[in-house]
Amino acid sequence: MLSWTLTFLVIALIAAILGFGVLAGTAMYIAKVIFLVFLVVFVLSFVMGRRMPRV
Repeated sequence: MLSWTLTFLVIALIAAILGFGVLAGTAMYIAKVIFLVFLVVFVLSFVMGRRMPRV
């Protein structure tokens, strides 16, 4: 999932350099959303993995 974020970030940077403002903004927005989803999933998996096992 983090690789998708980096892919959209690179697309946004290239589009911004070439002057495609709308495309760059859209790609940056998608990258932010995917990164936030990644962070939520990471924190949830970290918290759920730290629970004590049932005996």
